[in-house]
Amino acid sequence: MSGLIALLDDIGMISKMAAASLDDVAAHSVKAGAKAAGAVIDDAAVTPKYVHGFDASRELPIIWRIARGSLFNKLVILLPVALALSALLPAAIPPLLMLGGAYLCYEGAHKVAHWWTGHHDAEAHVHPEEDGPSLEETRVAGAIKTDFILSAEIMTIALSTIPVEDSLVMKAVILFVVAVAITVAVYGVVALIVKADDVGLHLAQRGRGLVAALGRGIVRVMPGVMTLLTVVGTAAMIWVGGQIITHGLYELGWGAPHHFIAHMAEEAAHAVPAAAGLVRWLVTAALDGVIGLALGLALVPLAIHVLNPLIERTVSPFFRRLRGGNGAAKKN
Repeated sequence: MSGLIALLDDIGMISKMAAASLDDVAAHSVKAGAKAAGAVIDDAAVTPKYVHGFDASRELPIIWRIARGSLFNKLVILLPVALALSALLPAAIPPLLMLGGAYLCYEGAHKVAHWWTGHHDAEAHVHPEEDGPSLEETRVAGAIKTDFILSAEIMTIALSTIPVEDSLVMKAVILFVVAVAITVAVYGVVALIVKADDVGLHLAQRGRGLVAALGRGIVRVMPGVMTLLTVVGTAAMIWVGGQIITHGLYELGWGAPHHFIAHMAEEAAHAVPAAAGLVRWLVTAALDGVIGLALGLALVPLAIHVLNPLIERTVSPFFRRLRGGNGAAKKN
């Protein structure tokens, strides 16, 4: 009898440890997702443009292909690299995080510069010289390449939120959960956004009364929703990128920007004691955003004239070989 009681006690302890581990995984996954908000929102804002110009029947299959590519990026390439860095070269994580932050600043500033100059992203338009299947392959490949950069930032941010003392297995589980959860969330939202017009049109044409009015309302508001999503995504990229840069500089020993932002935020919070927390956050985000925008604008010419051509000559061929080229993609 005493042996049975001891066994039950051991089972209870194991259950408590497992529950605590699950709680840790959930807590770290939520924290990582929140810190990666800029990259996540931008991912959701950018992806719908890749299905622009296609027949409605191809929209969901294209999103599914991009989602599969995103999971491949995160789980097959980035997760092992992140674990290897954590185990063998943890000192490289902060500089890599800052590199990702600089990329977010550049992407956000690049969009702001386009808005200022009135230029439009060429990728958002259908190229008439390409037929349907060829254009689809080009769009999917471009989306997966863009996703790789955003996914690398998401995974690096997630890794930076995990306590150093956690085991390699725990880190792997947390990164796996973050990768799957964010991919499902992003591309689930993208699918809803892309098909919202079709749903609204269907309701407007087939429904009556309030249902038809709801459908017409959806059709009317979706362009504004897309614009709002793009603006929010761009602002989030610049803010989060600037925050990563200032925090990284602080960790590397240059804390002047971090201390200045903290001081200004506290001064503003004291001036509005009724909403001190909100004001502190707003001022911090705004100043991080100013730093992110300034850095991003400085990086735009460097990226256009130096980094992008270099990536096209080195990284892009690697991806084509890794995924088997267009021929393998067409078999899917």
